[in-house]
Amino acid sequence: MEQTRTDRFKTALLLMAATGLIVGLAFYLAGQPEIANLIWIAGVVPALAALVVEIVRSIGRGEVGLDIVAALSMTAALVFGETLAAAVVAVMYSGGTFLEAFAEGRARRSMQDLLSRVPRTATRHCNGALEEVPLDELAPGDRLLIRQGDVVPVDGTVASDTAFLDTSALTGESLPVRLARGADAMSGSTNAGEAFDLTATREAKDSTYAGIVRLVEEAQASKAPMSRLADRWSLGFLVVTVSIAFVAWWFTGDPIRAVAVLVVATPCPLILAVPVALVAGLSRAAHFGVLIKGAGPLETMARIRTLILDKTGTLTDGRPQIVSIDSHDGMTEDDILRLAAALDQASKHPVAQAIVAAAKARGFTLPVPTEVAEIPGEGVLGRVEDREVIVGGDGFVASRVGRMVGDHPAKGAGSVLVAVAVDGHMAGHLVMSDPLREGAGTMLDGLRRQGIARILLATGDRADVAERVTEGLGLDGLRAGLTPDQKVLLVLSERKHGPVMMVGDGVNDAPALAAADVGVAMGARGAAASAEAADVVLLVDRIDRLGPGIEIARASRRIAVESVVAGIGLSVLGMIAAAFGYLTPVQGALLQEVIDVAVILNALRALRIAPQEPATGKPQAIMSEQADIVQGATP
Repeated sequence: MEQTRTDRFKTALLLMAATGLIVGLAFYLAGQPEIANLIWIAGVVPALAALVVEIVRSIGRGEVGLDIVAALSMTAALVFGETLAAAVVAVMYSGGTFLEAFAEGRARRSMQDLLSRVPRTATRHCNGALEEVPLDELAPGDRLLIRQGDVVPVDGTVASDTAFLDTSALTGESLPVRLARGADAMSGSTNAGEAFDLTATREAKDSTYAGIVRLVEEAQASKAPMSRLADRWSLGFLVVTVSIAFVAWWFTGDPIRAVAVLVVATPCPLILAVPVALVAGLSRAAHFGVLIKGAGPLETMARIRTLILDKTGTLTDGRPQIVSIDSHDGMTEDDILRLAAALDQASKHPVAQAIVAAAKARGFTLPVPTEVAEIPGEGVLGRVEDREVIVGGDGFVASRVGRMVGDHPAKGAGSVLVAVAVDGHMAGHLVMSDPLREGAGTMLDGLRRQGIARILLATGDRADVAERVTEGLGLDGLRAGLTPDQKVLLVLSERKHGPVMMVGDGVNDAPALAAADVGVAMGARGAAASAEAADVVLLVDRIDRLGPGIEIARASRRIAVESVVAGIGLSVLGMIAAAFGYLTPVQGALLQEVIDVAVILNALRALRIAPQEPATGKPQAIMSEQADIVQGATP
């Protein structure tokens, strides 16, 4: 709300300054210079007053910006009667601040959106009946019913024989976990199995999910605001400007020359060109499926030296896939997959759905199963085409067909072994795991060539799983078993090597994303919490979009710097000409407009940035469907 009021105020200043300039020119051309002067003054005073207030606030924060030059030029022009020049400067300055506000405005929703994942009410057992109660009324010891698909509202312990929870958004564990009676269940996890009872151990406000929300808020509050790129040259430019104006006045005794110098020095090339280049970069990045939430994050993105990646759903796909099929008794791999998938159509288990998806991807037509019975967390039994089929965990299926459970050679760390029995005999095994995303290794190599010095993995998953998945990637570090607050500490500790980018997709990544210099969320399938906390959202579910995003950010920043240097150079030449009397204040203001146009046209080159393919060096082709989608999301 505060940001909206600020943006409206800056828009009003621009409208008043522009209206004053245009109406004043109309009266001047109509032969009414006195009225024109009054109108020009009326248009300048609001912009000058707002500028002075901002300068005082900046000095109070220990910051010195180029706003001082603009204030000096407007004030001097008014004092010495150069009201037209003052009006032109007011329009240029208010227009620049308007563009800057647009470029750096961050469309962050209220943190209340983060809580939308958790239901507002919970189902509680009370005197042999069920009642819906608000979360605030829950107390430790309450017995709750968690239905299939529900999000666990509070921390608690499982009060049923078994529960099957998807905790990937909290822990990074890619596959759902089976919990026995008495096991701890974290709020924010999703019930992936049958309904179960939960005994609350904490109030909602003290539970895991609420703690993550607080971590995000604290990390966001601790991140210092991004300073404007142009202000880094402010002190030196201010000294040069004042020196030239003072020398011109001192040696000629003509204060108008000093006014002309100040007007030419008005830093509109810096104020305008930088946000134009960066906004163009934002638009270009969105065209490639990378939504950057403002010019500040884009500029920081261009200076990233350390990259920290989450594993599940970020570096990996986040969904179990079939790695291999081991067949027995002469049954073919296709038959095993088709029969298993046909039966698994009756289950909502994530692994079952992955098997069904794999079978459909191979073009199999799946018959409808009959006489289906599902044992939550164990497996499914039924008939497919008059054949008795059992699909589930190795131990579950082995016990049903009277076989001993043995070690399967194909199963590795982080893999899930799904056994398939047909007509009372073990037919085979499906080995499933969460694989690396396609092109992940090539992407990391490309990022190193772009100047990323350190690449680390940070995951809540087990160390052996993380090591297996990332083998051969050449990471500079691997941190496993991390909690959300430990990820934040890792981000903070890595800052000694330079600006840090964190990439993640789950609720557990949100605090680290907020604490990083640039947080990147996998927004296509990621949690709303991570997208809210992030500075950058990948709108398409492809980690390889990160490379083009960084390349666009660096090219945009380079173009912005070029515009700044060119603008300063031309302004200094103009100041020298004004000091020698070759430019009047009005001519100086018009010259500055020409300089503005030149540097803005240069800044607009950012719209033509074409990221290169890591392997071929050719411009990346934009998928038309994705481009159509993301163009509408351009900030």
